[in-house]
Amino acid sequence: MSEHAAVLFANEAFYLAFSSRDLDAMDTLWARHDAVSCIHPGWPSLSGRDEVMGSWQNILGNAESPRITCTGARAFLLGDAAYVICYEVLDQGTLVATNVFTRENGAWKMVHHQAAPSPPPATDEPADDTAPVMQ
Repeated sequence: MSEHAAVLFANEAFYLAFSSRDLDAMDTLWARHDAVSCIHPGWPSLSGRDEVMGSWQNILGNAESPRITCTGARAFLLGDAAYVICYEVLDQGTLVATNVFTRENGAWKMVHHQAAPSPPPATDEPADDTAPVMQ
């Protein structure tokens, strides 16, 4: 699997854990050795693994949390770091998200997630497999 595909796979695993409300899977996806942070829509900035994972425990444990689908994911590689820009589609609207990953023990692990309200993606955005690769 190419590094580009591996980053997109890690991003997809994040949204699968989110949509299936799987806290154990979510915990596995986040880095353990690098600093982590998260900015949920309408929340203050969270930093530190305990604070970030506590937020996911609250979100995933809440039956009222929205269902979410990821679309238009584009990965950008920067050596041992990478980021994905994608859209989160919810019943209430669309968010644009940035997910940052770092390589930890040979696997891509999330170090930052941020989402904010956005108009729906343009129909002419590149498909997942045509995103530019930056090294």
